[in-house]
Amino acid sequence: MKAILIDHWVKSLSDLSASTIPSPPCGTNKLRIRVTHAAITHVDLLYAQGRHQNNRRHVKPPFVLGTEFAGVVLCASRTSSFRPGTRVFGFGLGSFAEEICVDELQVKPVPQRWTNAEACAVGGSAAVAYGALGDGCGHVSAGQSVLVLGASGGLGVAAIQVAQALGATVVGVAGGSEKEAVVKSLGAKSVNYRHDKWQEKVLELTGGSGVDVIFDPIGAVEDGLKCLKYGGKILVIGFAAREGIMEKVSMNKVLLKGASVIGYRFGEQSRRNPAATSAIWESTMALISQNKIRPVVYKQVYGGLDSVPKALQDVDERKIWGRAVVSVSEEDSLNGTRGRATRL
Repeated sequence: MKAILIDHWVKSLSDLSASTIPSPPCGTNKLRIRVTHAAITHVDLLYAQGRHQNNRRHVKPPFVLGTEFAGVVLCASRTSSFRPGTRVFGFGLGSFAEEICVDELQVKPVPQRWTNAEACAVGGSAAVAYGALGDGCGHVSAGQSVLVLGASGGLGVAAIQVAQALGATVVGVAGGSEKEAVVKSLGAKSVNYRHDKWQEKVLELTGGSGVDVIFDPIGAVEDGLKCLKYGGKILVIGFAAREGIMEKVSMNKVLLKGASVIGYRFGEQSRRNPAATSAIWESTMALISQNKIRPVVYKQVYGGLDSVPKALQDVDERKIWGRAVVSVSEEDSLNGTRGRATRL
């Protein structure tokens, strides 16, 4: 099969290319899936260059790049709840490939009204956003206000929708008119961080009081503190805007705001507490079934695994809004699957 294999850390994303490797082995109770679409995330960018904390532990060369996908089940055990030919979306290392093998718990059925590309755009982002904002961490409730940093990105648009589904009013921070339009299309108020003193605009939109909760996937705690109510929470999800240089926060500002700064790692929680992750996915899929979460797919068409380097470069250059999605193969559940789909 073709795949983006990382056998050494790359210095330039243009050094990445698709190569032919053996199909992945599938153990007992694993699903073999033909990948139709793969999402491009900031984590993929870091993994390729060895700049993610996981690269010091369980994500080391050689490995196939990519973390989120949609596809069609090729092979499943007789006890599996997924029949061959079922369209699914999910997460798992190795999604930039024609096939992937994952545990059944790592995938969900694609809603009938969605294409695989749309399901791939939602991917794990909605579950991450719910895990951070919901009962397990942020405890966002009706009547509260939420500030979403990096609001036009894949994780940001999910956070906007989850926060609104929980009853909060949302202000989204994005850069440029096109990205602001994405934020507004989701029903949130928008602030352009490229304007001086954008934090004052957030305060204006909240009547001067500031927000109850901040969802921060970019690494801007100190800026966020200026927008936070006394006793509010900042949820630290990631550092997409830091380029590997971690923020140093003046702790006196945390003290003066009576702020709670909470780190949330969805992947680590999944490893340590699978039951909690299953509950998060159950709640997330309920929101999806109620049409409270909808896909936002970036306008650029990325065709084939050979387009992965270009898509990653576009993410690195902050061109993307929503989620960039690479089309790996045909979506039709029977195309390329008939005669191969089996139960074991």
